[in-house]
Amino acid sequence: MYFDTIIKNGTVVTACDTFQSDVGIRGGKIAALAASLDSADEIIDASGLYVMPGGIDSHVHLAQPSGDGIVMADDFASGTLSAAFGGNTTVLTFCMQERGTTLRESLKAYHAKAEGECYIDVSFHLVVTDPTSYVLGQELPALVEDGYTSIKVFMTYENLRLRDDQILDTLDSARQSGALVMVHCENEDAIRYLIGKHERNGELAPKFHALSRPAAAEREATHRALSLAEIVGTPIVIVHVSNRQAMEEIERARKRGSKVAGETCPQYLLLTADDLDAAELEGAKFVCSPPPRDKESQEACWEGLQSGTFELFSSDHCPFRYDDDSGKLNEKGKRHFRWIPNGIPGVETRLPILFSEGVSKGRIDINRFVALSSTNHAKQYGLYPQKGTIAIGSDADITLWDPHKQVTITNDILHHGADYTPYHGLEVVGWPVLTMLRGRSIIREGAVQGTLGQGQYLRRTRI
Repeated sequence: MYFDTIIKNGTVVTACDTFQSDVGIRGGKIAALAASLDSADEIIDASGLYVMPGGIDSHVHLAQPSGDGIVMADDFASGTLSAAFGGNTTVLTFCMQERGTTLRESLKAYHAKAEGECYIDVSFHLVVTDPTSYVLGQELPALVEDGYTSIKVFMTYENLRLRDDQILDTLDSARQSGALVMVHCENEDAIRYLIGKHERNGELAPKFHALSRPAAAEREATHRALSLAEIVGTPIVIVHVSNRQAMEEIERARKRGSKVAGETCPQYLLLTADDLDAAELEGAKFVCSPPPRDKESQEACWEGLQSGTFELFSSDHCPFRYDDDSGKLNEKGKRHFRWIPNGIPGVETRLPILFSEGVSKGRIDINRFVALSSTNHAKQYGLYPQKGTIAIGSDADITLWDPHKQVTITNDILHHGADYTPYHGLEVVGWPVLTMLRGRSIIREGAVQGTLGQGQYLRRTRI
């Protein structure tokens, strides 16, 4: 049998198996897994490397409206290129419904931003901010049929959050149409109360962002989201969990029989609230929501990754430039933490951080790494087995990983649009050396081989 490409001498890793095998690729698909393949247009030697499914980051913000005068640092071109350098072959980004518009209007605008601008494959989650009877009764069911099978709702941010009755209506529409609901869990009323207290005390520095969004506000909202989902009887995903209290709510809901998935992110493994207390306004670089917590919370999140409380490890890549009047240091942001854009970059560093801190340090094994970084995302969001595994018939989305390569993370080696990385100076062991999309090399030994526009939009199935 003749192949377009053969990857030879590597160690193939999936979420459940590790084995020596060559990988034969034809027509963009994995066509053979065998001990010795030797007829192809291109043969790639993977000696000493892991051959893994390309990373899937299911929580990424690109080219998203972010408020008056605020500009997100990554569009689809820079964001998907950065993702590819980090070993990813698919990202799921958010299409934000702006209040007063329909979902289809928002999708039309968002597809226009992505069209021809992607190095890797993309799919969209629908953010519901205006759940009218038309949106929930007509638009959402039709869009789910069209392959937009996940939506997100917010319990915080005044211009995004839904009331409990609106969340119930949205959950019920999702249940009937078969959509999966992701929930950002923080109690907006509690946050606004605490912001008011800090304002009255003149406490406006970046560190007070973390103090105004305590773990209790996340825990309460997590409990409420799970309760509302239980009332309606629909599965949900609790995204970017930062602490043990919220984790315990997920675990208790599962014991009651609820179907709930949990997600955490690199910032909750490596950063703490103390980072927001850096000199001058450097703390603005670390402002995100929920905020980083403390060392105990970091250990709790590792426990969640090990135990299965978290099935998903995502970046929540939400990049803004730091030293920029349309970014973190906008004029109002310099004066008040409330106006610092929430979010940090991380799509390119997600996998190296999880591998180095997890696999290299013995916290998780290599199969768990693949599950958390790729396979579980594909299964959760209706892309499996097309994506997320090394199997005959699956897309040849493959990352070759050097488990011994040592890299010090600095912003000048990264490819996002932000002017900083929150992980500056972090030394990691393990790095992607080749990223392949449908059998075509996109990134190889630090050089771009792919072309802008080769990424496709992915229609997804219900799970």
